[in-house]
Amino acid sequence: MSLLMVILTLIGGLTLSAQSSINGTLSKKTGTFETAFLTFATGAMILTIVVVFFGQGNILSVFDVPKWQLTCALFGASYLFLTVLAIPKIGVTAANISTVIGQLFASMIIDHFGWFGSKEVPFDLSRWIGVAFMLLALYFIFKGNKKTAA
Repeated sequence: MSLLMVILTLIGGLTLSAQSSINGTLSKKTGTFETAFLTFATGAMILTIVVVFFGQGNILSVFDVPKWQLTCALFGASYLFLTVLAIPKIGVTAANISTVIGQLFASMIIDHFGWFGSKEVPFDLSRWIGVAFMLLALYFIFKGNKKTAA
């Protein structure tokens, strides 16, 4: 089951890169806010159908959760908008590696302190080294982008 989840997550990453690229191109014609809106509106319509026919939870329990948990929607909208804004300017690879570095750095802090009910995992030297290598990768990607642009 763990291998299946890794494969499904990899597929999710592939689709996210495709979506980011398409959204970046679309935003040149429709606008950044408009592209983000179109993406969320289409997703909302599709998910409404899925929830109506296949949903197994209780969507009304959203009123019973701690209000801070509802910030997840704001974070998702912010992510989408920022990638739509960035991709036409820096490219898909640079935008995605920047996203991954941000995700890993934030997740390491969340793990370290056990925020949001997560398991506490100390931020140790090996994790710092991992972040340093990712920043190095970002440097080389940006350097390659500048060569291509020249």
